[in-house]
This record gives sequence, C-alpha cells and structure tokens, in this order.
Amino acid sequence: MKSGFHSIHHRLFLLFLFCMSSILLIVSLLYYNRTTDQLHEKISDLSQKNVAQTAGLFTLLYKGYDALSKSLSNNFEMIRLINEKTDEPAVAFINEQTVTNIIGSIFYSRDDLVGIHVITDSGKIYNYGNYMNVVDPDYAQEDWYRQLQASSGKMVWLGVYQHSLIDQVEDSPVFAFGRQLYDLNEHKPIGIVLYETNPQPVLDALENLKLGEHSQVYLMSPDGRFVTSATDPEPDAARLPKLPVSDHVMVQRENGQLVVASKLSFSGWWVMSITPDQDLNVELNEMKRYLLIVISALILVSTLIASIVSQTISSPLKKLIREMRQVEVGNFRGMVKVSSYQEINILVASFNRMVRRIEELIERVKLSSVSEKNAELHALQSQVNPHFLYNTLDMIYWMLDEEGNEQLGELVLSLSSMFRYSSQWEDGAEVSLRDELEQIGHYLKIISIRLEGRLQIITDIDERWLTIRVPKMTVQPVIENAVKHGLESLGRQGILKVYTRQEGARLRLIVEDNGDGMNEEQLARLQESLNGDKPGLSTRESGKSGIGLQNLHRRLQFMFGEGYGLQIQSFPGEGTQVAIVLPISVEGE
Repeated sequence: MKSGFHSIHHRLFLLFLFCMSSILLIVSLLYYNRTTDQLHEKISDLSQKNVAQTAGLFTLLYKGYDALSKSLSNNFEMIRLINEKTDEPAVAFINEQTVTNIIGSIFYSRDDLVGIHVITDSGKIYNYGNYMNVVDPDYAQEDWYRQLQASSGKMVWLGVYQHSLIDQVEDSPVFAFGRQLYDLNEHKPIGIVLYETNPQPVLDALENLKLGEHSQVYLMSPDGRFVTSATDPEPDAARLPKLPVSDHVMVQRENGQLVVASKLSFSGWWVMSITPDQDLNVELNEMKRYLLIVISALILVSTLIASIVSQTISSPLKKLIREMRQVEVGNFRGMVKVSSYQEINILVASFNRMVRRIEELIERVKLSSVSEKNAELHALQSQVNPHFLYNTLDMIYWMLDEEGNEQLGELVLSLSSMFRYSSQWEDGAEVSLRDELEQIGHYLKIISIRLEGRLQIITDIDERWLTIRVPKMTVQPVIENAVKHGLESLGRQGILKVYTRQEGARLRLIVEDNGDGMNEEQLARLQESLNGDKPGLSTRESGKSGIGLQNLHRRLQFMFGEGYGLQIQSFPGEGTQVAIVLPISVEGE
C-alpha cells in the first residue's frame, strides 16, 4: 500500500485532482462571496425603497385619521352640547341625541369605522357603532385611556387589537386611535374621543414592509412605544440597534437579523422591519445547494480526467519498468512498444537501443570467452599426443597387471581415464553431472593412493540430479583446490564431502573439507579474485594450472548469468566449503 502511494500514477493522480479541485473550490468560493455581497446590497437597496414607500403609506393614513379625529374635536356644536349643563330631562335628552347624531354622521362618512366613543371627564359616554354598545365599566383603569388623557390634544395611535377596547360586544379586530377633547373657550380638557376602525389598511401597510416569512414590522412612537400588528409580538428593545438622530433611514445588520427603519414625517414616529437572516438567505441557500451539486459533479469529472491523464503518463513508464526487471534477470529479448508523450517515446526508444546493444555485447563476450577457454584447453591438449599417451598408459597397466601390482595398475588406469576425458571436446563443453562425477572418481582414487589412506571421501548426490547438464571440468578444479590447499598438508584424518542442495530453480553442488580453513583476510582476497583480475589464494599460475577457481567462476557466470558461479565459506581450523551454483536443466532440455 505504501509503495503504491509513492508510485508516479498515484502521485500524478493526487496532484492533478488537488490542483483542479482547488481551482474549482476557489472560483466557487469567490463567486459565492461576490454573489452574497451583491445580494445583500440588493436587499439593502430594496429595503430602503420599501421602507420609504411604507412610510409614505403611513403618512397618508396618519393624515386621514388625523383629519377624521379633528372633525369631532373641532366641532364647536358638539363641544358646546357636551359642556352644557341643564336640569331639564327633555333638554338633556335632546342634547344627547344631537351629540349622537353628530357622531353618527361622521361614522357613516367612512366605511372603515367600527366605532366612535366620546367619553367626558364627568363620566358621560357617547357611543356609535355597528351594534348595541356595552361599555367596559373599568375603562378608566386601562392604559389606552391614560394615554389619550395625557396626549395634550395630539392624535395618539394606540395600535391594532383583537377586539374593541371599550365595547364588550365588538369582538372583531380594530385599529384604535384618538385624541383629547378641549373646551376651546376655556382652553381646558373636557374628555377624550376614541376611534376604532378596520385594521386592514394599517396591516396591509405593515405587510408591505415585510421582506420574508418571518419578518416582523412595527410602528414605534417617539417615546419608544411599539404599535404592532395583532400577529407580531412586541420586539426585544435590548436587541434593537440605536436609532440615528440625524438620518431618517437606517439599514443595519447585526445579531443575525436585518433591521430597516424609516422615520415618518409626522410626530417623530418610526416604521421598522426586522428580518432574520434565514429569510434573507433563502436565495443564497438555493444557490449554495446548486453550487454543491455542480461542484460535486465537477469534482467527479476532475477525478476522471486526473485518472486518465495520470494513466497516460504512468502506463508507459510501468511497461518500461517491467521490461527493465526482465533485463535484470538476464532476459534481453523483450522490446517496449508504447505510444505516449514525446519525452516518454524518446526514453523508451533509448532503452530499446540500449537493451539491443547490451545483448549484442553479451553475445560477443560469451563467444570470446568460450573461444578463449577452448583455445586454452586445446593448447594444453596439444602438448601431448592423446593417442600416444593412452596407448602408453594402457601398456603400462597391462604390464603391471601381469606382475600382480593391482594398486599401481588402478592408478595408471585412473590416470588414463582422466586424460581421455579431458581431451575429448568434440561434442562441446557440456556434459551430464554423472559423467563429471565419474571423472572425479578417477581423480579421487589417485589422490587417495597418494595420501596413503589419510583422506575419507563422502558423497551424497541425489539420483535425480545426475542428468543435470554442467560445463565440462567444473567439479575437478574445486576438489583439486580443496585437496592441495586444505587436506594435503593436514596432520590429521582428512574428510572430503561432495553433496547437493536444491534452492528453487538452482542446484548447489557443495564440496566441503575439514582442512585448516582461511582467515577473514585470506577469504576476502579469494572472493575478490573471483570477480576481479587480482589473483587470489587458490588461483595458480596459468602455465601450470590450466583452469583455476577464478576461471571456473567466470566461465559459469558467462554461461548462466550473474546469479550463478562459486560461493565460498571458510573458518580457520574448521575447513572450507565451496558451493557450485548451477541452473536445474536436465539432459535433453
């Protein structure tokens, strides 16, 4: 998993995806912020225009109600009749009827009036409405009554109520306002007049100010008293911003709400709208959902594009890496065929040319090495006439056999077999392991006779490996080296072991002795000589030895590859172990 993360495919995929996604998110964020600012500016402008329009509507309503209220307060005849005191019941009845008629004429002059109530300071009440009036006996303790008494003749807007303030029969919503009545001759208050009208014009004007479903609208008097609709609660004054002194319009966003207020042109009243952000951000939320859908779709597209682009770059490189691994194990036959970007095509073409060149050079080295070794062997063979030598040795063997010297005869016979084996190269340089071990048997017989029984030979070769193909004269140099440098000068019983071990597709043919062994410095020099030109401890002069360990190791590597050859282990006083590493290929393959 870790190596996969560090691959060029994953790195390029993550890089492309990160770059495209980052650009997409940054552009979307900038667009969203810019759109938000523009929408807020648009809402602010719309709110100012809306509140200004609403303020104009309330100004018209105020003027109309003010004129209506003055029609009674300025009616000298009604004021006179109210102030007139008489002990005559008939006169009092006529005066009361006259006052009621005056009120009735005004009541029928407008369609929106629900009731007109005139209450004198002496407790006399004149009512005119749609029904028979039942006056609330506790009206004098109500707050609206005290407000009208303290109005000093100015019109007072009381607000919208669920039912009549004074008439217990009238249960329909009303908008109430009124003013104090003055005796114009004596300039003293004589009572109040209460008007109750249909609240729909006021509610419509307030509704016009709403910007959203949860908006709340108010009329606020100069003394901080709120006139609200019947459905909106009275606001929390502590959360409201401070109204400006000089400006007539205020637009302010704080505490998660938009507050828009405009000062009316009469008596310092303010009309105010409070809209929570949830109503203002409806369009923003819709746009946010739309952006999330678009961004998700574009990120999926970006992921697909990043995967395709990274794949087009990494796929040719993966093919090149696979072919390089084949070259590492010695397979030079493969060729990489890709069609990608120009730089990758150039890299692949250079790799193919390099592999072909390496293959050609390896073939040349193999041919040169084999030719060199064959020439060396032929040169050795040419020093003695093989047929003359065979015949002479056979003659000596029969002469010894006639005289009864069997041990010397066997020695001569083994020597003859060795010479015959080493001189026959017509069929090439490869033989079976069985032939090679048979030749080694003749050599060991000669060594055993020469060491006079001081050498014990132990062989453990599995029958199935006897058909393995090995280069000719592979085992003898190793055994000869073990005898000469490890066992010949040993003052005790010498043991020479020859056995095999399988490791996967490789066979280890091991020659082990219990000789004096080598120290670390000697072993290092020997191993260095196997791969270099510096002679080691076991390499003998070419004129005397023919094939040493160094030549054998190089020959095996030339024929089978770098993973094959000789592997040496040695410990002082314990002995030396030399493993001949060969590929497993039986005869005929």
